[in-house]
Order: sequence, then C-alpha cells, then structure tokens
Amino acid sequence: MNVEVTPLPGIGVRKDFPLEGARRRIGVVDHRDGTMDLIFTKEGDPDTTVQIPLSGNEARVLANLLGAPQLVAQLREEHRDIEGVNTRTLPVHQGSRYDGRTLGETEMRTRTRVSIVAVMRAGQVHASPGPEFGFTAGDLLIAVGTSAGLDAAAELLANG
Repeated sequence: MNVEVTPLPGIGVRKDFPLEGARRRIGVVDHRDGTMDLIFTKEGDPDTTVQIPLSGNEARVLANLLGAPQLVAQLREEHRDIEGVNTRTLPVHQGSRYDGRTLGETEMRTRTRVSIVAVMRAGQVHASPGPEFGFTAGDLLIAVGTSAGLDAAAELLANG
C-alpha cells in the first residue's frame, strides 16, 4: 500500500492512503507543533476531509490499538501448532504499580512463567525487552505462555 506524503507549508505533513475497495482515504496530519490529527475523507465525497485532533496520549493509544492486534495475530499464527502456547496482549494501565517500573521489577517470568516478547508503545514495537526496560502507562505487553500463566500475568499487572 502506498502512503502519500504531502508537505503542508506552515502546518506540517499530511500522510494518507486509499482504503481498499472504496473511494476514501485515511491518514494523519503531523503538525509542526507536535500535535496530530486523524483524517479521513467522507464516503462518496473524496474532496471533503474530516479532521479529528488527537492529544499525544490519544495518538499513542490509537497507535497501540492498531498495531498490537497485527503483532498478536502473527505470533498466534506462528504458535498455532504448538499445544499449550498462547499469545495475549496485556495493558499497563494508568495507576498500575508497574507504571514507571522495569520489566525486571515485575518478576513476570519467575512469578507467572510468562515471557514478554515485545512491548507496543506509541505504535512502535520494542522487541525482546530486557529486564531494564521501563514500562509506561498505555504500553501493551505482548506475552507468550500458558493460559493459566497469562491469566496470572494479567492479574499481576492489574493488582500487583
């Protein structure tokens, strides 16, 4: 899929692409001041663009929502023939006791037998995080383990 990048003098950069099977486009405007708008054209009116301003946190959450499912689906596909191995996303919520703490401090592997294979943050994948990797509220942890282990990991992140 080709993403069109259009400089917007004095504003920033528009990045968008056509939706398959439709006469619509979707994308973002990266403003020079660091803000971002989600943009899309109206159905049947490709010349009218709707802009939705996003805060930095909203943009990060949206990026995680869009990126994490594809990563998890890929991992599930790769593990589908391995009985007992499951993949799940685990969120680090605002106010979690692990917000601002490291993977090592969770003792995740020791306490649950679950491995954190990646962290999605602001649409970026941080693969194979080490024990020094610091968590931030809004992170989505990509975890691999047994169903029981994944349940225990979710409980650990939620309630310590």
